[in-house]
Amino acid sequence: MHNSPRFTINRHLIILMPKQPVLDWIKRVDPNPPNLTLDQLRLEQNAFLISDDLDGQQDAEKWVQRRWQMFFEGFLAEWYTVESWWPQRRTFKMFKDWFDVQYHSMVWDMAAKEPITYEDWESPDDEVPVS
Repeated sequence: MHNSPRFTINRHLIILMPKQPVLDWIKRVDPNPPNLTLDQLRLEQNAFLISDDLDGQQDAEKWVQRRWQMFFEGFLAEWYTVESWWPQRRTFKMFKDWFDVQYHSMVWDMAAKEPITYEDWESPDDEVPVS
């Protein structure tokens, strides 16, 4: 199997997949809402590399639960920077109603010969290679 993936990395992956209430919110608050379906909204979401010490979907959900506010606010800010448009009474229950947690324990490095770099979004000119 010469062409098969060969290297995994010591990280797991989480993707927060928006559900119908997210789309409803977008269409409700935007004065010129995008013509968007749920399938289109779900096409490309941020992926989060996390520690590989989690043991399955249940651990991943607990990990997200400890950080749900950060994830929720980050998602809202990516759509609209006007915080008055955001839901004002955000709860963990609301977060669970708005997002599914996808967990992936096998992360394959298909570009193993290229160094991984980190970009600090507070200072975008500072890329740091990882050894």
